[in-house]
Parts: sequence; structure tokens; C-alpha cells
Amino acid sequence: QVQLVESGGGLVQAGGYLRLSCVVSGDTFSTYVMGWFRQAPGKEREFVAAISRNGGLTDNTDSVKGRFTISRDNAKNTVYLQMNSLKPEDTAVYYCAAGFATGLFKVKSFPEEYDLWGQGTQVTVSS
Repeated sequence: QVQLVESGGGLVQAGGYLRLSCVVSGDTFSTYVMGWFRQAPGKEREFVAAISRNGGLTDNTDSVKGRFTISRDNAKNTVYLQMNSLKPEDTAVYYCAAGFATGLFKVKSFPEEYDLWGQGTQVTVSS
């Protein structure tokens, strides 16, 4: 059974940075589009960033453009989310997700497009 395990969350002051990691078990990592979503209390889960199977295409939601960068290392079965210039409104539980895809240059931005989810990691940004 494939599992996704996130790490790297924590408490940081506004303007600070964090790097989230998500390790995927098994040997099918390169067949997945990988994404990061977040959910704040009382709000719906929202798309943050996604990366294609080969890392050649990425997509970010507008609110994090220029601040967050998604990347992946297929040799390590790991996807990362580098978060810089953090703001209090970035506070949420961040989830890693994997979605099977046949194309190398495809990203997914809707939760229903993803097949597997991690347990989430809390990110709290203080003002």
C-alpha cells in the first residue's frame, strides 16, 4: 500500500520560511503528478502547487506565486514545497497528494484528481 508522509511543518514568524517534504513509499512515485493542498480552520481545502511527473511543469495558486516553489526528486520518492516570505494567512494544515497520470507534462489542481493523500502537517505563521 502506497503511503505519503509529510514533514517540515511548524511555527514560524511572518516573513520566515519553511520547507515541507513528502516521501512516497513504493516504486511508483514517478507515475504520479504530485500536489500540495492546504486547509485552514473553517475553510475548504485549497490547491497550493503541483508538479508534473518529470518535474518539467509546475503550477501554483496566485496567492503563493513568487513565494512558494514546488520541486521533486524522483530518485528519493520525495516532493518538496519551499515556502518563503510566509504570511499569517498561510497558516493551515498542508497536505501532500499523488495523482496517477500517463503524460509526463501534466499537472492537476483539483482535489478530486488526486488518488492518494498524506496525513497533513501543520504550518502556523505568527504575525
